[in-house]
Amino acid sequence: MSRFAAPIAESIWDMKYRLKDGDGTVHDRTVEDTWRRVARALAQNEADPGTWEEKFFTALEDFRFLPAGRITAGAGTARQVTLFNCFVMGTIPDNLDGIFNALREAALTMQQGGGIGYDFSTIRPRGAEVKGVSADASGPLSFMDVWDAMCRTIMSAGSRRGAMMATMRCDHPDVEDFVAAKADASRLRMFNLSVLVTDAFMEAVKADGPWELSFGGKVYHTIQARDLWNRIMQATYDFAEPGVIFIDRINEANNLAYCETISATNPCGEQPLPPYGACLLGSINLARLVREPFEATAHVDEAELDELVGTAIRMMDDVVDVSNFPLEQQRQEAQAKRRIGLGVTGLADALLMKGMRYGTEEAAEQTERWMHRIARAAYLASVELAKEKGAFPLFDADAFLASGTMQAMDEDVRAAVAEHGIRNALLTSVAPTGTISLYAGNVSSGIEPVFAYSYTRKVLQKDGSRTEEEVEDYAVQMWRDKFGDAELPDYFVNAQMLEPEDHVRMQAAAQKWVDSSISKTINVPEDISFEAFKNVYMQAYETGCKGCTTYRPNDVTGSVLSVSEKADKVPGETPVNDGGLPEEGGDVVYMSEPLDRPAELDGATYKLKWPDSNHAIYVTVNDIVLNGHRRPFEVFINSKNMEHFAWTVALTRMISAVFRRGGDVSFVVEELKAVFDPRGGAWMNGKYIPSILAAIGGVLERHMIQIGFLEGEGLGLKSDPTAEVVNLPGKRGPACPACGQFDMRMVEGCMTCVNCGHSKCG
Repeated sequence: MSRFAAPIAESIWDMKYRLKDGDGTVHDRTVEDTWRRVARALAQNEADPGTWEEKFFTALEDFRFLPAGRITAGAGTARQVTLFNCFVMGTIPDNLDGIFNALREAALTMQQGGGIGYDFSTIRPRGAEVKGVSADASGPLSFMDVWDAMCRTIMSAGSRRGAMMATMRCDHPDVEDFVAAKADASRLRMFNLSVLVTDAFMEAVKADGPWELSFGGKVYHTIQARDLWNRIMQATYDFAEPGVIFIDRINEANNLAYCETISATNPCGEQPLPPYGACLLGSINLARLVREPFEATAHVDEAELDELVGTAIRMMDDVVDVSNFPLEQQRQEAQAKRRIGLGVTGLADALLMKGMRYGTEEAAEQTERWMHRIARAAYLASVELAKEKGAFPLFDADAFLASGTMQAMDEDVRAAVAEHGIRNALLTSVAPTGTISLYAGNVSSGIEPVFAYSYTRKVLQKDGSRTEEEVEDYAVQMWRDKFGDAELPDYFVNAQMLEPEDHVRMQAAAQKWVDSSISKTINVPEDISFEAFKNVYMQAYETGCKGCTTYRPNDVTGSVLSVSEKADKVPGETPVNDGGLPEEGGDVVYMSEPLDRPAELDGATYKLKWPDSNHAIYVTVNDIVLNGHRRPFEVFINSKNMEHFAWTVALTRMISAVFRRGGDVSFVVEELKAVFDPRGGAWMNGKYIPSILAAIGGVLERHMIQIGFLEGEGLGLKSDPTAEVVNLPGKRGPACPACGQFDMRMVEGCMTCVNCGHSKCG
C-alpha cells in the first residue's frame, strides 16, 4: 500500500527527492528507500549510528518530520551540493574589487543550491565621489543589476534558477530608487526586495517627522519619514514589493546579539542571518499528529510531539556536520553557532481538524500554545545535546540569557541552559514549505491558511499525454473520507475569505515563540483601500512581527483561477466571480497545448551582422492574429556559417515551441538578452551587446514592439491576446516558467506553481 496520501505527493517525490542517476537509473525504489537514505546519512555522525538511524527513520516515516527539500534530495547521495537552504553572504565592501569578489562568492553558493541574501546598504550612493578616478559612483542598484544577470546565468544545483534577497536600510540615500525598482517589470527579476526599517524610522513616521538619508557620516538628503513610508507602501500596494523587515526588533531579540549584527535575510525572509550566516530548515507536520480529527476530543499528543521535536533537533544538528558548504567562511560560521530552523507545516489543517477557524482569537491562542510547546521541546533537546556533545563554540551563558528571546523563555528552560549550555544558538523558524507540503499529501503550507481546498492539476504521463487530476487539501480529504459528501462546516475557510487582520493575528501568535522569523504572506483583496493596506503593516509592527509581506492581486501581480468552486463553497454563501473562484459551470481552460498553425502567416525577416563574423544571421519571425491582435508564433534562425548550425536549429525549435503555446512569452526576450559570452560581446549601434544570443533577443524584442505585443524596450506584455480565446472568466495568475501552466500563486512570500511545484525561491 502506498505511503502517499495523494498522486501529487508521489509525483513531487519522483521529480524532486527520489535518488536517480543522470542516465535515469533509479536508486530509491520507494519513498521508504528515500527515508532510509536520509536517516542513514545523518546517523553516521552519531556514536551509535544503528540506533539513531532507526529513530531518524521513524521520525521521517509517514511524513511526520519533513526536512527541507535540499536535505531530502541531497543527504546520502555523495553529490557536491549543500544541505543548507539559506545563506546571507559576506558584507559587500565599498570598492570595485570587493564587490566583484562578492559576486563570485554568490555564484559559487548558488551553484551548489543555496538561496542567498545581501545587504546592499554598504555600497555608496549614486553620484557619490569615487576618489582616485575622478568619477561618480553608480550606486548599489547598478551593481544589483550585475547580480541579477549572474543569477539568470547560474543554474542552481543543476536544476533550477537561484533565488536572492536584497535589502537596503531605510536611511540609505538610494532607498527611494530601491523602493521603486520593481516598477520596471524587466528589472531585478531574480531578486526579492525588502527595506530594513528601524524603530527610529517608525517613530518618525508616526510623528510625521524629518528623516535623514546618509552614508559614511554624510547626510545627502532630508525628507519626511511619512513620505518615504508612503512610497514604500505604494510600491508594495502596486507591485507586491518591497517587503518590510523590522531590523531593530530582529537584532534585539537575537540570541546572538552579543556576537553578531544582522542586516539581511534569506530569500523568503524566515532566516535573518549575519555575514556568511547559513541555516538549514525542517518542519513538524502538525496535520499528521492530530488524533481523533473532527471530533470534540481532537488533539495533538503532546508527548509524541515532544519526542518528535527532540529527534528532529538531533537530525538537524547532524546536518551541520555532514553538509557541504560552498565557501569555507560559511562552514566556519555554521559550526561556530550551529544555527538550525525547525518549524511547522500543516498548521491550518490541524486547526480544521480541531474545529477551529483560521484567524480567530481561538485559533491564534491554539497556534501560540503549539509553537510554545515546540520551542520548549527544541530548547530542552538542544540542552541535552550540549550535555552529550558540547555547547556551540561561541556560547556565552550570561550574554545568551540576556537576549530578548531568552528573557521571555520559561524559567526551567533558562535554568537548564545556564547549567549545561545549549548545542544550537537558534532553533526555530517557519519556512515556506510549498513543495514539501505537496510531498506530504498537500497539507496546508507553513502557518498559512489553506489556499484552495481543491484544484485541478494536469499531469504529464510517460507517453507524453496529459491527464487531469483533482487535488484536494489534506484536511478536506480526511473530512470526505470520514463524512462523505456532507457539507463542509463553516469553520472551513481559505485564504480568499480571510481579512488581513486574521493573517497578522496568526503571524504574531506564532512569532512569539519563534527565535528566527516567519515566512508568511498576508493576502489582501484587490479593492483594499490604500489606508487600510498601510494599517496592515502598522498592525504587524505593533503586534511584534519581525517583518511583513503582503500580496494584493492586480493587473501587475496577477491573480489565480485554479481553485474549484465546488470544494471551496462555504455553506450559506453564494458563489461569486471575484477573480479567485469561478462561477457555477464556468470552465477554466489553460493554454498548455500548442496553437494550430494556419496555412499562411505574416512575418518579417531581420539581418543581424555580428562583428568579427564572416556571415550574417537572418532571423524570421512569423505572427498569428488572434482576436484582432498579432502575437509571435514561430521563429526561423539561419546562417551560412556551419559553426552556427546546431545551436540555431535548436534555438529555432525551442523558441517556436514556446511561442505556439500562447500566454506571455516576453520572458524569451528577457532570457536571451541576459546571456553573456565569456569571450566578450560587441558594440552594435552604440550599445554593448553581451552575446549573439542577446542580439537575437534584441531582434525579437524590436519585432514584438512593432506588432504591439510589447509596450516598449525592457517592458513586459501589454495584454494577453489569448485571454478571450480560452474564455477565462476573469484575471489569472502568471504562467509558470517551468511548466507553462497559469497556476502560479504567492505562498509565504514566494511565487509557487501548484501544477508542478516550481518555486521562484528555490
